[in-house]
Amino acid sequence: MLVRISAVKIASMLAVMLAVSAAAFAQDMKGMDMSGHDMSQMSADEAMDHDMHMGHGDMKNMSLHMAYTDLRPGNDADKARAAVLVTDLQHALAKYKDYHVAEADGFKPFHPEFKQPVVHFTRNLNGLKAVFTFDPNEPTSLLYQRTSDGGYKLIGAMYTDRKAATDDQLNERVPLSVARWHRHINLCFPARGTDIKSADWTKFGFNGSIATKEACDAAGGRFLPQVFGWMVHVYPWETNPQLVWAH
Repeated sequence: MLVRISAVKIASMLAVMLAVSAAAFAQDMKGMDMSGHDMSQMSADEAMDHDMHMGHGDMKNMSLHMAYTDLRPGNDADKARAAVLVTDLQHALAKYKDYHVAEADGFKPFHPEFKQPVVHFTRNLNGLKAVFTFDPNEPTSLLYQRTSDGGYKLIGAMYTDRKAATDDQLNERVPLSVARWHRHINLCFPARGTDIKSADWTKFGFNGSIATKEACDAAGGRFLPQVFGWMVHVYPWETNPQLVWAH
């Protein structure tokens, strides 16, 4: 009963916010599927390139399309706060080591037909709530590594925030002295309707060489200054502390 009441309250709150600021919400939310990712604008060809971004493509141009928060000076308070986040997340995610449980709770794999080694299982409600508030025990996405038997092994999670979030707002969620949030910027995708097999993915997409609107226009592509919101990965079971918040 308590869960149902909480869900009703959340739905009511979101409905009010949507009614009051639909335009602003739409700008921030644009398809908050997969970690604040703007999936409503992502077509099949872009999804294919996202698969390349996740480990199958040439990564030499990735730096052209990634922006990171600056790493702030370390301090004991931030280290302690991050340690609590990791410990709490370990407990919160323990049940999701069985990916069937995650699916039953509404986490859905993003384009599982594309065989990227790590698959994001996203719960849209968590992404929606992350626009307004931060619950460290409810990440937007779970990160699963494919296993040889066709299943999935839980290795981490992903928190998100809206595109317009400031560094200080991100720091309130996960300290910037411990982790670097990132976002995807300056992307050029082929014109809609382009056959993905004929597109030159050395130029287009998350690993493409094109990183300016002028070059994208010249190539007949569609330029997006930023897709998705801010995101940060956490691997709570890593034994190497430097890999727990690896991006």
